[in-house]
Amino acid sequence: MIHPNTNLQFISPQIGFGVVATHFIPKGTITWAADPLDQIFTPKRLHKLEPVFQNIVDTYSYRDNAGNFILCWDHSRFVNHSFLSNCISTAYNFEIAVRDIIAGEELTDDYGYLNLTEPFNCIPEAGSSRKQALPDDLLNFYPFWDEQLRQAFAVFNNVEQPLAGLIEKRNQKKVYEVSHNPLLMDSILQCYYSSSKSISESPFKSNMNGILTSDKTA
Repeated sequence: MIHPNTNLQFISPQIGFGVVATHFIPKGTITWAADPLDQIFTPKRLHKLEPVFQNIVDTYSYRDNAGNFILCWDHSRFVNHSFLSNCISTAYNFEIAVRDIIAGEELTDDYGYLNLTEPFNCIPEAGSSRKQALPDDLLNFYPFWDEQLRQAFAVFNNVEQPLAGLIEKRNQKKVYEVSHNPLLMDSILQCYYSSSKSISESPFKSNMNGILTSDKTA
């Protein structure tokens, strides 16, 4: 579930739709959390779908560390990519704001930590030399993302958390510990699913090779 202080807005003809903050969302806030309404598609389940439905799942899903495709039910699936994303996935099945997000600002993810099936071409951004989000970006950039996450968890208890009730029971104790001592945080690397294995198992060729299409791949 996406943070309640957001809505879906048209960004531009090139980008399409995106998720925009309607109110200030401070650093350290859970911006998205997995919930029971999200659909889980194993590769086997996807194989049984018609191509038109496979393409929808491909466009609007992300993959977990087991290689399953997760299709979010709400507008969180429209979160766009940025190499300088203001939200980052955690090892606890939720995302967190790694800097303050002002009203009217887009919520963004780096698709590099969402287990892509193939390279994703992106619009160049000032402040980043990267041109693509790649299936193995987690292996290369996890120290950078981990540091941002630790800094965000350091203020976790100082901000309102409307999505805290969605933290999975199996993760609640750990999140409590990390919020009091960010050095105990599990690395985002735990989210990684082997790209070589995933490509061979994928039931379709990914169409995520355009430029910043509007999707949640989270």
